[in-house]
Amino acid sequence: MKKVFAILSIVAIFNFGIPVTVVAQDAAAKTEQVAAQSSTPAVAADSTQKTEETQTAAPAEEGGMHKALKQKFIEGGAGWMAPIALCLIIGLALCIERIIFLSLSATNTKKLLTNIDDAWNKGGVTAAMEVCRDTRGPVASIFFQGLSRYDEGIDVVEKTVSSYGGVQLGLLEKNLSWITLFIALAPSLGFLGTVVGMIQAFDKIQQVGDISATVVAGGIKVALLTTVFGLIVAMILQVFYNYILTMVEGMTNDMEDSSISLLDIIVKHAKK
Repeated sequence: MKKVFAILSIVAIFNFGIPVTVVAQDAAAKTEQVAAQSSTPAVAADSTQKTEETQTAAPAEEGGMHKALKQKFIEGGAGWMAPIALCLIIGLALCIERIIFLSLSATNTKKLLTNIDDAWNKGGVTAAMEVCRDTRGPVASIFFQGLSRYDEGIDVVEKTVSSYGGVQLGLLEKNLSWITLFIALAPSLGFLGTVVGMIQAFDKIQQVGDISATVVAGGIKVALLTTVFGLIVAMILQVFYNYILTMVEGMTNDMEDSSISLLDIIVKHAKK
């Protein structure tokens, strides 16, 4: 009950306090307005000018980088900017999907090998396979496939681990080819827009019959904007792509190292 009363008290303070504050601010504003009207015309004119300058500068500062990018996007032309933006959206979606998948697929291989060894000591190869089945990730899947062929000999287990490791590596590298496609496609679209923009600029020169900076500048500006946005998209996707490759390489090395450790465990228990 004390908490309820405290909450109600805070709500009441805000409900009654805000109108009082607003009334006080309105009264202060009216007082300042009366004082300003009673001042000299020069001061009033100066204040009006400063107010207009402040109001004019405020919208310019509110837009920021977002407004500037939006304006440049529109100036570049929707026909060329939209495909480049689509490359960025789809490429980022694929990158995020791969990062999430690889993060969830990561396995603590040292702990897994320890659990497999302990389970084998207690319940044999069947218990070790249960540990692999209950563990998430490609490493556990490789171990399960290898242990399932334990009765056929160590050589078969080794070949199974190697073959299924290649399958898991393919799953880790899934959709990477599409990311590379968008990395190459974005600047290509930008360069294509540049060429088309230059052609349009020369067409305008031919129509006007005179080489004017005003006529040429518009087409060249549009052409260069498409190139800039295409290169920016390619650089963003390239950073994510290299990060994903680093994750894949790390997991691949971990799979190879842990597979050798698994074979050592199998050999140790086979000798008993």
